[in-house]
Amino acid sequence: MFIGLHDSDCTGFPNYALIKIAAYHKARGDRVEWWDAITKYDKVYSSKVFTFTEENLYLPDKTIKGGTGYGIYRDLPQEIDDAFPDYSLYPDCDYAIGFLTRGCVNKCPWCVVPRKEGQIKPYRDWQDIRRNDTKRIVFMDNNVLASEHGVRQMEKMIEGGVRIDFNQGMEARRVTPEIAEIISRLKWIRFIRFACDTDAAIDSLDKAVNLFMSYGVRADKIFVYMLITDDIVSAERRAIHLREIGVVPFGQPYRDFESNKEPTRDMKRMARWINRKAIFTECKTFAEYKRL
Repeated sequence: MFIGLHDSDCTGFPNYALIKIAAYHKARGDRVEWWDAITKYDKVYSSKVFTFTEENLYLPDKTIKGGTGYGIYRDLPQEIDDAFPDYSLYPDCDYAIGFLTRGCVNKCPWCVVPRKEGQIKPYRDWQDIRRNDTKRIVFMDNNVLASEHGVRQMEKMIEGGVRIDFNQGMEARRVTPEIAEIISRLKWIRFIRFACDTDAAIDSLDKAVNLFMSYGVRADKIFVYMLITDDIVSAERRAIHLREIGVVPFGQPYRDFESNKEPTRDMKRMARWINRKAIFTECKTFAEYKRL
């Protein structure tokens, strides 16, 4: 069987579904390659993560489509999900990717994870995710600290000789002294990532940062995702506070999953102000930035 794979988003980050689909079909003796519009395939898979990614109009009518960008209620068959990823699809990728847990205990109104994956549950052990040719692992868990399994896996990695990243961020209010110690002893690829999506999250983040600093973690090694909605005042307040405590904020304009409505101009400008570090340092307020 001749298989064509289509990565709709083409971000450079490996598409988790496609590298598992490739591994599954190759193990069955099938030929697998990236899809093109000229070649005739027996089966074509397309995966899309983001709702704003434009559809490729040349995909065959019978293309098997999956990923949050296409909808939230289609999962990989178990036999494909159990396959170890085929990283040869992304030859520049020098790290493993995967999940220790799936789902989330929270029901944040802006997040599709609880609807897509349900309550948090164990998914993999870290040894099942690592690659033999690299010591780097990027985890995509949505709330690893809410899972006892996730925390225990993190603890086991301390002596595992790996460098890690939790690229979706962790939840600051779940940082206890025990968890802060575990996190401080792990080796990180670059940042320790958290989120501060509402004003209510500021206090928990402050406490977590202070705990980390007591274990020798510098504030500038902590990267904080910031949701930017049309409440620009809240976003500015959080951004300025994060700058003052020395962490690295990163603004993300909100895009509603159902409507796919474009973020407002002010939301986009707020993100540019926060994310361009030289400007964010120079312009102390959003109003100063808008006057440029």
